[in-house]
Amino acid sequence: MAPLKVGDSLPEGVKFEWAPITDSDPTACGRPQEYDASKEWKDKKVVLFSVPGAFTPGCQARHLPPYIEKIGQFKSKGVDVVAVIASNDSWVMNAWGKVNGVQGDDILFLSDTKTFFSKEYGWPAGMGDRNGRWAMVFDHGKVTYAENEKSPSDVSVSGAEAVLSKL
Repeated sequence: MAPLKVGDSLPEGVKFEWAPITDSDPTACGRPQEYDASKEWKDKKVVLFSVPGAFTPGCQARHLPPYIEKIGQFKSKGVDVVAVIASNDSWVMNAWGKVNGVQGDDILFLSDTKTFFSKEYGWPAGMGDRNGRWAMVFDHGKVTYAENEKSPSDVSVSGAEAVLSKL
């Protein structure tokens, strides 16, 4: 399937696996649950960014930290949800959030193992089953921004600064 583009709608049936962050201990994790993005994001402004993998060098050093640092700026621009997806399972995604000091639902760390959103509606990385590095913004179910990095090691059009500049 082709990647979503500006003007497209968030498809029905988009689901992720999610283990909510309820404490700061990365060695403890709740039971994973289904997160129905189509339902949860229907009437919200959402920033979704995709990374090749939790704890990988580029994702850990250059992609995730600016989103954490600028969460207040996203909220001040009317963003209801900031979410990151990767092909890692929900326990790894939960631990990745905790290790980086994320609390509660400041940023959702979602496992892209349910509907394979990156493969079906985004951009895969071309490195096996890993997700690509890209970002999308949904405003009440409509795509208002969708950009893919030319190389999985780049963090430019999918980075926090680029996305903030388009809100």
